[in-house]
Amino acid sequence: MASAAEQMAQNLSWSAFGKAKELQSRILFALGLLVIYRLGTYIPMPGIDPVQLARFIEQTQSGILGIFNMFAGGAVSRMAIFALGIMPYISASIIMQLMSSMIPSLEALKKDGEAGRRKINQYTRYGTVVLAAVQAYGIAVGLEGQGLALDPGWYFRASTVITLVGGTMFLMWLGEQITARGIGNGISLIIYVGIVATMPSALAQLFELGRTGQLAAGIIVAVIVGAVAVIAAVVYIERAQRRILVQYPKRQVGQKMYGGENSFLPLKVNTAGVIPPIFASSLLLLPATVAGFSADGGAGGIMGYVSAYLGRGQPLYLVMFVALIVFFAFFYTSVVFNPDDVADNLKKNGGYVPGIRPGAKTSQYLDYVLTRLTLVGAIYLSVICVMPEILISNVGIPFYFGGTSLLIVVSVTMDTVTQVQSHLLAHQYEGLIERSRLGRRGKRKK
Repeated sequence: MASAAEQMAQNLSWSAFGKAKELQSRILFALGLLVIYRLGTYIPMPGIDPVQLARFIEQTQSGILGIFNMFAGGAVSRMAIFALGIMPYISASIIMQLMSSMIPSLEALKKDGEAGRRKINQYTRYGTVVLAAVQAYGIAVGLEGQGLALDPGWYFRASTVITLVGGTMFLMWLGEQITARGIGNGISLIIYVGIVATMPSALAQLFELGRTGQLAAGIIVAVIVGAVAVIAAVVYIERAQRRILVQYPKRQVGQKMYGGENSFLPLKVNTAGVIPPIFASSLLLLPATVAGFSADGGAGGIMGYVSAYLGRGQPLYLVMFVALIVFFAFFYTSVVFNPDDVADNLKKNGGYVPGIRPGAKTSQYLDYVLTRLTLVGAIYLSVICVMPEILISNVGIPFYFGGTSLLIVVSVTMDTVTQVQSHLLAHQYEGLIERSRLGRRGKRKK
């Protein structure tokens, strides 16, 4: 028997969406800010030689800089004001979360409710400025070393740092505004829009390779079938849950009996979602981007070795990618789900898992189940993200069809649709409550 909420979810339609004015305004607000982001990816930085830049990007687009260009929505290939993208903010968030788990004062701030969360967010913003400034200076020096600057010198470096840091901070502000006043997660949507915006050109490039005979027709068909298979696998795993039965004892209050109901504690197979691949990619991009722009990024020098061993499809790159995905899958899951807190809440509310004693035993059981689920989720993320990387490096298809990009697109789409459905359900509940109040007033008047 379906619950009332499930029945309402099945009855959602375009007519219900047409009545939800607040949801429409939220969607339009988010779309407007995303359009501003896309316009910013076409505004070039001052002092760049466009001809030399086009040649340089054409030589390096199949490597690490191509991945960075994908996450930046094509801004790197145009060396736009948003060339750094949102990755410095993601890197600062990683560092802040790691420090919050190791430093007692930051851990206390994290548990201090809304005030502590605001303080940590402020520290994250400061870290974003520092990381963006370091990356922007490295890019400025690299542009000079590659002969892409029209007027190299400290004025060019200062203007580049100010422009790129300002662009990253503006993107961070856009993401926060979308999350607060729009729909969906703003940071994820910015990355999502950047990937989706470059997919049409990737499709055109793929078919052009097939037309010129550089790729066999069978390979193109296999790529499309593989992309569909990856999308199906992502949808299936992202919806998979392990439901733990929770029972509540009956209690008598006066002449009435309360409780005695069963509920389920849903544990997702991939609790961390799309965060581990994004975090792993951002950390791998940090040294590789500097190596790609550095003056000694050729065959010799330290940066040359970094470029060689962290290149796309290289064994070290794949091993580090898998290791970072597994690490962040377990780390982020431990951040968003604490078995001790869940066990304490169940104990306070009188709930218990059948066959498991409340308290510490329940916490150990939840940790046991969650650890195995997270391992399955980490293996799933690693396979989805790494296997296409191997095929891309060996076959030479456009990297936009990689597992990371498809995973981000599908996951963000599902999360956004879920939030839209939640807003529609809330709107329907509000309508039912309002109608019930009007009915009561009518009865009183009679």
